[in-house]
Amino acid sequence: MFIVFTVIATPLSSFAQTEGALAKLAQNPVANLYSFPFQNNTNWAFGPFERPLNVLNIQPVIPIPLGEKVNLINRIILPVITVPSFIEESSTTGIGDVLYTALLSPAKASKVIWGAGFAAQLPTASDDEFGSGEFGIGPSLVVLTMFNQWVIGAITNNVWTFGEVEENKFLVNPFVNYNFPKWYLTTAPIITANWNSDNDQRWLVPVGLGLGKIFKLGGKLPLNMNAHVYYNAIKPEVYGDIETRFTMQFMLPSKRLREQLKQQAGN
Repeated sequence: MFIVFTVIATPLSSFAQTEGALAKLAQNPVANLYSFPFQNNTNWAFGPFERPLNVLNIQPVIPIPLGEKVNLINRIILPVITVPSFIEESSTTGIGDVLYTALLSPAKASKVIWGAGFAAQLPTASDDEFGSGEFGIGPSLVVLTMFNQWVIGAITNNVWTFGEVEENKFLVNPFVNYNFPKWYLTTAPIITANWNSDNDQRWLVPVGLGLGKIFKLGGKLPLNMNAHVYYNAIKPEVYGDIETRFTMQFMLPSKRLREQLKQQAGN
């Protein structure tokens, strides 16, 4: 609680004035930045009745400095899922399994920015239709680079679960962003594979684009917003062709980031 009040007292926008600079911070998964995104994903024709499948991911990112050279980036994804019924035209809503990712990343950015660690699935699903309800763990990696107006990279993990329901799930989220002065163009498909499924039901591969912009709430607090549309080029049979994604990301600087930005401003 006290950390949050300290961060708000020194808004990020007072150091990084341009929308382009703020956008690059928002697009870096291992930035030394307190980030609070709400990401809503909708598949518009899921199941036999072709009704919407909706997943709202509440996914805070909390950096913790480990000495002067390394940051521990804590990423949490809490999914709120609305699943259409396969036997009648109705839907139910519940909580899915939480995914916690811990990444060690150098405190000072270089041409290639990276973070490495693990992803752990926590058995929080409120019912079987919202997740396996099993504990799982596996490796996770982030790699990206920034040059001129570009931010290009990917975050990936593979999680194995243990228990009555054994899963072997792969995820890679490549991202390509081009930042204009006032807005940005992006593609960031979430590609998944369930290695335990049949070959023709294994992959979900979306292809599409999005637009984003940085706003400043009250003239100070940065808010990153973007909207995407994707076509599922490869998909399991139960998924529809079209997906949309809308994201609101609140951004608050860590103490270390504020100090780095002050030094850059002084130079």
